[in-house]
Amino acid sequence: MSTTDVDPSKPFYVRFEVPKEVAEASYEVLKIATESGKIRKGTNEATKSIERGRALLVLLAENVEPPEIVAHIPMLCDERKAPYVYVPEKQRLGQSAGLLVGSAAAAIEDPGEGTELLNEILEKLKEIIK
Repeated sequence: MSTTDVDPSKPFYVRFEVPKEVAEASYEVLKIATESGKIRKGTNEATKSIERGRALLVLLAENVEPPEIVAHIPMLCDERKAPYVYVPEKQRLGQSAGLLVGSAAAAIEDPGEGTELLNEILEKLKEIIK
């Protein structure tokens, strides 16, 4: 999928369209990993996880203001071959990560009991990004 296929109302850092069911599964696997595995919450922690090669999946919220906060993450993920997915709501991303506030980004380092779901998401991402 090329960047021309992206909805023009989305922020500039959104490089591909994520189907609703993949976004929902991503929230779910983050929640499972929060409870039974290991995650990194927030832009800084997610960035470190990617740089250290530990991120198995990075979640980025689409409604981040200002968008420059997370704009570097897709490029870094591409450079480090870390898979990433866009989710619509930073508030829900924060909740899935066990926070009372929103989070612009999160990285799953150990999916815990969510390994199977994570693998399904990664397979779907390969089809989306072709």
